Amino acid sequence: MNTAFKCNTPMMLLEITHDTRYSYDPDVEIAQHFAHLKPADLETQRVLKSEVQVNPRPSWSEENQDSYGNVCTFFSLQNRHSELLITAKSLIETSSIAYGPKPQETATWEQVREYFRYHSNTKWDAASEFLFTSPFVSLRPEFSEFARANFTAGRPILDAAIDLMKRIYSEFHYVSKSTDVNTPALEALNKREGVCQDFAHILIASLRSIGIPAKYISGYILTNPAPGQARLIGGDASHAWVSVYVPSIDENGALGKGIWCDLDPTNNRWGYGTPGEDYIHLAQGRDYSDVSPIRGVIHGGADHTLEVAVTVMPIQE
Repeated sequence: MNTAFKCNTPMMLLEITHDTRYSYDPDVEIAQHFAHLKPADLETQRVLKSEVQVNPRPSWSEENQDSYGNVCTFFSLQNRHSELLITAKSLIETSSIAYGPKPQETATWEQVREYFRYHSNTKWDAASEFLFTSPFVSLRPEFSEFARANFTAGRPILDAAIDLMKRIYSEFHYVSKSTDVNTPALEALNKREGVCQDFAHILIASLRSIGIPAKYISGYILTNPAPGQARLIGGDASHAWVSVYVPSIDENGALGKGIWCDLDPTNNRWGYGTPGEDYIHLAQGRDYSDVSPIRGVIHGGADHTLEVAVTVMPIQE
């Protein structure tokens, strides 16, 4: 049986403003857009207010929830426009109240791998969706070899996953603008540098390549200004981290439905449900392709520039 590990920290009230501006040349005549810009209620966060404002005003818009539980906003622009401004504002109450087994008391990673290996009479677990190749995550021997240094024989899965997270944090260099959204994870692995999206994809690819379910989380993190300096409006950015699946263990040692544990290799932090109360979970999926903030189809606008500004502000300030 597992001994519960519980993290119970004070709640925070955070206001997030995410501005996206597209400038087009020539004008865009017709556009259809799809956005992940509104957080959902979770055990570790409560949405007090959330809205998406679009200028010029869409001729049609609607909101629904996708298969991963993400809030999705669709909108259509039928009038010619040279600029598009999308502003998402949310007020979120966050906490770190989720809990689970101690890392050293989780099942061995080999048990988890076998639990998800297909055979007759296999019990279906929804986490199996996060085992396979996806658009930004390929399962390659380079990733499994990278993971093996931490996933040694008989090691508890969460203990090993946290160790792998720490290794990425210590061995890789965060270099702003060193990659873009289309940089393959294998390239970032070989270069040992990148940004949070790259580190998340590397960790996911490493876990899946040895048979462990892992998913991509997009969101925000509260960054603190240097002593004596004011918080910069628009000076923050979107963030990305990983969630690994930890099956439960019954008194007979059999595995069953488990819980997710979040790992942030960029900042060397982890926790059940969230790495901390200063994190805001925006969307989740197999990789970045499932959670990109905005994507769409336009007619016109052959050349465009994009500006993004994010501010995460404690309301006490």
